[in-house]
Formats: sequence, structure tokens, C-alpha cells
Amino acid sequence: MDGMDMDRHRHHGCAMRELERLIPPHGGYRKLKSFQVAQLAYDVTVRFCDRYISPRSGTPDQMAQVARSGMQNIAEGSQASGTSKKTELKLTNVARASL
Repeated sequence: MDGMDMDRHRHHGCAMRELERLIPPHGGYRKLKSFQVAQLAYDVTVRFCDRYISPRSGTPDQMAQVARSGMQNIAEGSQASGTSKKTELKLTNVARASL
């Protein structure tokens, strides 16, 4: 490896460590603020529906499913990080957009 290759390799390693601080290792999604917010949104949605919307309308089920999918996308994105940070970021962004 010549000097330029070593510099590139060193820079890549530094960038990966920085990315790993931003996104925990796969399976660490419960520590992500986005997952915690999604979980809170789900809990509040379910409570809201229980209190204010008739279960016969079908709306509470739809609202709960939408809120649940945000948590699922974050979890799947985190688990996918074991193979691809790009896939993890994509799924996390999908989850963020759904909130």
C-alpha cells in the first residue's frame, strides 16, 4: 500500500467509526431516539384511539398499524446494518418519513 492508499484507508476507517457512533451496531435500535419517539407515538396513538374513536369504525386498527410500522422499519433497518449501512439508512429514513 502506498502513502495515498494508506491515507484513504485511514480516512475510511475514521468515517466508519463516526457513522457507527451515529448508528449503533445492528440490533441496537432500542437505543435510537427515532425508535423511542416511534414507540411513544405508537403508545399515544393506541391510547388516543381507545379513548376517542369507536373500535367499530376500523380507524383505530389502521392508525395503530401505521404507528407500528414506524417502529418495525427502524428495527428492520437496525438489523440490516449487519450487512449494509446503506440499507439501514434507507429503512430508517422510510420509518422517519412515516412518522
